[in-house]
Amino acid sequence: MRDYYEILGVTRGCDEAALKSAFRKLAMEHHPDRNGGCEEAEGRFKEINEAYSVLSDAKKRAAYDQFGHAGVNGSQGGPGAGFADVNDIFSEVFGDVFGDMFGARQRRSGPTRGQDLRYDLEITLEQAYAGSEVEIVVPASITCESCEGSGAKAGTSPTVCGSCGGAGRVRASQGFFSIERACPRCGGSGRLVLDPCKDCHGHGQVRRERTLQVRIPAGVDDGARIRLAGEGDGGTRGGPRGDLYIFLSVAPHELFERDGLDLLCTVPVPMTVAALGGEIDAPCLMGGENCDGNCKMTVKVPEGAQTGRTVRLKGKGMPSLRSRDRGDLVVELFVETPTKLTARQKELLRELGDLCGEQQNPKSASFIGKAKRFWEDVTGT
Repeated sequence: MRDYYEILGVTRGCDEAALKSAFRKLAMEHHPDRNGGCEEAEGRFKEINEAYSVLSDAKKRAAYDQFGHAGVNGSQGGPGAGFADVNDIFSEVFGDVFGDMFGARQRRSGPTRGQDLRYDLEITLEQAYAGSEVEIVVPASITCESCEGSGAKAGTSPTVCGSCGGAGRVRASQGFFSIERACPRCGGSGRLVLDPCKDCHGHGQVRRERTLQVRIPAGVDDGARIRLAGEGDGGTRGGPRGDLYIFLSVAPHELFERDGLDLLCTVPVPMTVAALGGEIDAPCLMGGENCDGNCKMTVKVPEGAQTGRTVRLKGKGMPSLRSRDRGDLVVELFVETPTKLTARQKELLRELGDLCGEQQNPKSASFIGKAKRFWEDVTGT
């Protein structure tokens, strides 16, 4: 007889995880159903199972390591005595792969939980900022009132399926396997509706739209998810309802951009205010001592402010969803050059330009110096 370790392709000192992994791989490769019922594959598959049934048992493995095949055969009544039930092995190793095959995860007809539902909801930045309550209409399956979920016409009842005896499962033999599957006649319900309800057509459920109120917490962001327990599809045969998951997205805003908890806003500043300093109004989403009733805040512009300069207003951004923290409102200044000037205004600006020296335009002076050096390097003069 071949060495069990050699059959599974593992070393004698391998751990349980390596042993199970090797068995899984080989069993999948040589499964008779995947090899068209090939007798050679079936024999190899049986050999793999025998090896695993011994090596996966600590006591049998110790006896095998010490005495070889005699250690497991002699104590259990001859060749093949160490070969465990195939269904038990597959239930242990392949239960998460094959589900209810080979006796694993057997299910009986009974209450079934309803499916979970997803609803995509777009909200405004204002709703995300302050929190709000939104009404939504969700289509979902509910228990048919006419038949009370039985699927049978009023005055009648479903009958027990004769094929599975009401179990919802039937067993079929394939080679030396015994495979259990859903009853094809009743679809696994264990019941047959001979005279179906006219409203639900025998399904026991109907599709209806339901109106729900959803509370949006302050501070939510794109991708946030709200779970409404028990608001999904109705269960069957008395099973509980599924859940409703609402996925939120925040619509783009015409004034603000969001960066985490901070709100970013670009505000135009008159050239004279940027030069002399002063105050401008900036939009905001919150009230407060520095904000009037029109959701505007007063922002101080420093003297000589340039385009791109930012002013940070602490605590005037988005609220945190999980704490009392708040982000900031970051105001970016955009210095505007006046247009459509009168003759007098142009004259005054020319006069101002003549009066302004390099000290009033430090960046221009620095740029001109760099440009001169660049031209000298290019021309060699």
